[in-house]
Parts: sequence; structure tokens; C-alpha cells
Amino acid sequence: MSLCCISIMSILFMSETIAFAKTKTVTEIFVDDQSSLQPQIKLNFDLSFYALPCEYLSVDVLDSLGTNRQNITKNVEKWHLDDSGKKRDFHGVNVEQREIKHDEDHPNENDAYDWIPGDTPVVLDSEHFETFLQEHPAVFVDFFAPWCIWCQRLHPTWEYFAKDIKDSDLKLVVAMVDCVAQQTLCQQHSIRAFPTLRYFENGRSVTDYHGDRTTSALMVFSQDKMKNMDFNVIQITPRMILEQNHLTQEGCQVSGHIMINRVPGNFHVEARSNSHNLNIAMTNLTHTINHLSFGNKEDFDSARSRRVLKHFPISSRQFNPLEDTTYKTLEYHKAFHHNVKVVSTKYTLGPSDSRAYYVFAHQILAQSQLVEYEIQNVPEARFSYDISPMGVGHSMKARMWYDYVTSLLAIIGGTFSTLGLIDATLYRIFKSKKL
Repeated sequence: MSLCCISIMSILFMSETIAFAKTKTVTEIFVDDQSSLQPQIKLNFDLSFYALPCEYLSVDVLDSLGTNRQNITKNVEKWHLDDSGKKRDFHGVNVEQREIKHDEDHPNENDAYDWIPGDTPVVLDSEHFETFLQEHPAVFVDFFAPWCIWCQRLHPTWEYFAKDIKDSDLKLVVAMVDCVAQQTLCQQHSIRAFPTLRYFENGRSVTDYHGDRTTSALMVFSQDKMKNMDFNVIQITPRMILEQNHLTQEGCQVSGHIMINRVPGNFHVEARSNSHNLNIAMTNLTHTINHLSFGNKEDFDSARSRRVLKHFPISSRQFNPLEDTTYKTLEYHKAFHHNVKVVSTKYTLGPSDSRAYYVFAHQILAQSQLVEYEIQNVPEARFSYDISPMGVGHSMKARMWYDYVTSLLAIIGGTFSTLGLIDATLYRIFKSKKL
């Protein structure tokens, strides 16, 4: 009985010590009062779009309070991406799209498209386009659509500009392509907006023109390009032209943060321009979410936060579940919509009144779906958010030392008493048999 008593007490001592050394996570729900203390919350984002140029990328915010902010510029920056999705150069901090000036003293614009192929400017089609680029050292092309209002305003100016170039000593040919009649050609050259004024040099695309659409501005641009042009170049092959055109598949990485109200709403990224009509057939919103979170990033990036959060399971730390996820859109007129539920979460490691022992952050529950748009609408990558009025609290609870000591004493007393009763019972049973 003594050996049995010692064995039982040793097992109980060990189990109690292990239980005392461990802590457990306690979860509770509370009413989030942050909306009264901080009516706005920071939304951090870093998104890469592989087929949307920075010139046309717009970040907008709408919510249930009536907020409607378009092309947000504050705290938003853009990077150009190459055809492989890597950063190429810095586009700059997002700014308001400027108004482009147009010549207003031209004849009736209703006669804008009464042109004879081969006249000035030269009208090109898919059959002769590549050959024409190889035969002429410098070509300035207007990719237009007859229904585009901006193209109609530009057309008389483009005619006057072509005549001025023809009368000058510049070895430049001014041409135009109807993207409605030559849809395949425009798709091959990634024409995403009308009009697109593209300058070709020695058979290859050099740059798009984004300045004022006046005869004088176009002439200054052409003179500057021709002045620095090298006419001693190797023979350009169709393969080189194809590879260069592939480089026009430019994307954009947009990042920054915006302050949003603590009410249901959405922020979305779409193609928009104040001086172009977008080519809806070429709008592709394939994107990667590099980062998407709510609240101050230092709340979960600081050394103190990492020290506290490492004690909690990963399942309770969903701050950026969409990180490094790519959403491919293989068809036009479609785009992904992301529905995000934001839950305030407090992580407490020690005394709740000590800031060194707790972290306040925002968890995210997200779902994504592919949405099809009407053919006349421009798709948008939408992020709908809803901030929960209830919060979740996670705290680490450990046993106090006096509870541990009490349990040890209880083990000693309880084991001694229980085995004493068993020993007394066995003694009486065996003693009665002997008698």
C-alpha cells in the first residue's frame, strides 16, 4: 500500500506541475466601442495589375454614409510593371488626371472621317501595318474609334498636324488606324483607350503621347523625337516587332493607405480617364493582392506585437489572409469582387491595464468571386468591406502559484486519506477471515 501510495502521488504531482506550467487561451466577445473613439479606420493596400497602365488606374471609395471619392490621390503611389510583373520604374504619387487641351478653331467635326486611304494622314490596316512600319523610319499613329468623342475632337487637329509634318523637313509619317475595323490589329498592340497616339521608330514602338492634343504641342513632340533619332539601325525583322509590341503589355502596382468610415462600403480599382474612351474589350483586371489589412500596420508589425502575438495560435491571427494571392481573369467583361468582414481583436498576455501585455488589431474574413459585367460597362476590382460592431478578445490565462500549492497539498491529504480508508477496509476483511 505504501508503494502504491507513492506511485499515485508521484503521477499526480507530475500531472499537476505540467498543468501549472501550461497556459490556455480564453476567447470572449465584446462590443467594439472604437467607432465612437475613432470614427475612421486605416485601410492599407498593395495591389499589382498586370494589364492596366498606371495612367488609367483609379482608386475609388464609396460607403453607406454617402462618401464617394474618385481617383484618390493622397497617400497613394504607383509603379510601372513590365510584362513579367516586375517593377520597372516609379510612376509617382497618384495625382489628379489633368485636362488635356484641344484645338478649338478647326472646321466642322462632323466631316472628321471623310478620308481617302493613302492621303494625309495615311490610313493603315492590318495587312499593311507591319510592312509600313519597316519601310518608314518614324511613324506617329493615331489608334481611334469612330464612336469616341475624344477621337472626333482630335481628328481635325490630326489632319492639320499631318499636313504640317508633310510640309516640313521631318522624316516622319503621320498615320491612323480605325480600331473598330481593325480590331485584331489593335488588340495585338494592346490599345486600351481611344485615342492612343503611339510613336514608332525603326519599326518598333517607342512611347505613347500623353500631352495636349493641339497642332503646336504635337509638332514640338515630333521635333524632339526626330532630333534624337538614330537613322543608322539594323534591319528590323517581324519577330523583333512582335517582341517589342509585347513589351507594351504594361501593368501597374498601386499601394498606400486610405482612411475609411467605420460603416459598410467598398473601395475599387478600375480603368478611367478624363480624356479617353476606354477600350472595354481590352480591359483585363487580373491582379495580385500583395497586402490588404485594416488598422495601423505597426499594431502587428512592431517588436512588442510580435512578442505578444507569438503566444496565440495562427488561426486567431488572420490579419492579411489574401496576401500574395493572384486572381486571374481569363475572359473580358469579368472581374473579381472580394467581400471582407473586419473584426476588431484584442490579444492580452498579462495584466489588461498594461500596454506592454496586449495588442489591438483587426482580423479579416474574406471571400472572393468572379463577377460578369454587361458588355457596355467597364469592369472593376472591388473590395467590399463590413466592419463588425462586435469584437473578439483572446487572453492567455495561467494558474496562480497559490492554486498550484493548494492542489499539491490536496493531493497529499487526499491520497493519504483515500489509501488509508482502503487499507483499513482490507485489514478488516483479511482479519475476519483469519478468525
